[in-house]
Amino acid sequence: MRSDDTFFKHVRAFLTVYLPKNKCYSQHTIKSYRDTINLFRHFMLEEKKTPFTQIHFNQIKHDVIYEFLNWIQSTRGCGVATKNHRLAALKSFFHYCAMEDPALMAIYLDIQKVRSQRVTRNRVVYMSEKALKVLLEQPDPTSHRGKRNQFFMIFLYDTGARIQEILDLKLKDLHLNDQTPCVYLTGKGNKTRAVPLMDKTIAHLHSYLKIFHPNAELNNDGYLFFTTIKGQIDKMSDDNVSCFLKRYAKSAHEICSEVPLQMHAHLFRHTRAMHLYQAGIPLSYIKDFLGHANVNTTDIYASTDTSMMKAALEKIQPKNSDNSPQEQPVWQNNEEMILKLCGLI
Repeated sequence: MRSDDTFFKHVRAFLTVYLPKNKCYSQHTIKSYRDTINLFRHFMLEEKKTPFTQIHFNQIKHDVIYEFLNWIQSTRGCGVATKNHRLAALKSFFHYCAMEDPALMAIYLDIQKVRSQRVTRNRVVYMSEKALKVLLEQPDPTSHRGKRNQFFMIFLYDTGARIQEILDLKLKDLHLNDQTPCVYLTGKGNKTRAVPLMDKTIAHLHSYLKIFHPNAELNNDGYLFFTTIKGQIDKMSDDNVSCFLKRYAKSAHEICSEVPLQMHAHLFRHTRAMHLYQAGIPLSYIKDFLGHANVNTTDIYASTDTSMMKAALEKIQPKNSDNSPQEQPVWQNNEEMILKLCGLI
């Protein structure tokens, strides 16, 4: 098969020009698109014996995309949500190609036939206040590393931030002298939101800064959380965080069985959101706090909290004890009211 550079030229322009310059997407979003195209490249090589430089657009039809989705499920254990995410990324890429070259529109329309799978909405897992307290007590605050890890968990919970939002934080994002002390988090789509900090968290923050940023001004580009390897300072990695979270979860679980052993950073975000909801904070406020684009995303916390649902049901539960008289319906023996309620008069 003769070489044709059309496909990979479109890939290059999509990743290096269109996404970062035309759409102004963040590096994390661009990486997600790049990962999808890389997976598709590996699929074409392994399953179709076609190297990247020999991929032609006329090879790609909707049945090939279905094969790709099945391949990432069987070889990489991807779930439905991940498969839908990869599919959406591929559709965006081929839509871009069709816009650049109208001759490719038929291929894009053919790929549009591929339907995403329905995602079953799972119940949100979160920690109770007791479990959270035990977990936060696991690090040794007298050691530098224990101090850092404890504050990291406190900060992760108090801000309800995504792990990447915390790892990307720089000192200049802290606004402690504002009328309402807050931290500016940059989330998906480079959207920035201000999250207020509680007094106890600010106290922990000052204690942390004295040790890890003793002479730094709060207006510089230094990372709030960092690691030093062979004298090289860089921001902390999510693997580092995952390692100490799992270690503390294991020791905390031995004390309190409510602490889940499957500990991950996003669990703090779910926990914060649930605690806010249980405290009576409206979902619209929680939506802004978490940086959700749509309140429908936040609504999952309302459907998860069965304890609040039970309390509400108990308030309207009729009392049928022997000592209390049965309440009679107001319409009983009132034919005129019954007719009105039925819409007959």
